[in-house]
Amino acid sequence: MKYMLLIYNNAEAMAAMSDEDRQAIFGDVDTVMTELRETGEYVGGVALAHPSNTKTVTVRDGATAITDGPYAEGKEQFAGYLLIETEDEDRALEIAARWPDAKTWRMEVRAVMHHDAGEV
Repeated sequence: MKYMLLIYNNAEAMAAMSDEDRQAIFGDVDTVMTELRETGEYVGGVALAHPSNTKTVTVRDGATAITDGPYAEGKEQFAGYLLIETEDEDRALEIAARWPDAKTWRMEVRAVMHHDAGEV
């Protein structure tokens, strides 16, 4: 089954970390990514640009509004995702719990829907 692991963090808090702390986080990411590639569970993923580069689009009553920044007003923002394929949800949750952002911010785990034309 495929799962999307949504990564949430705080870009300002990350920027304020020492180089040593930031490198420790990236080292943990490398460890998990190496394992996922070796087991064949990694399907894809990306990190997103800083939230200040975001545009939010809404359409109400036929009028389009485009605003700067993410819609959410919270300090935590969607930072990237991993697409994985695991045997079950427990394994997906285990992987999410090992991701360093889960230790300070959060990870969201969602099953990927299947379509009649094949898997997404």
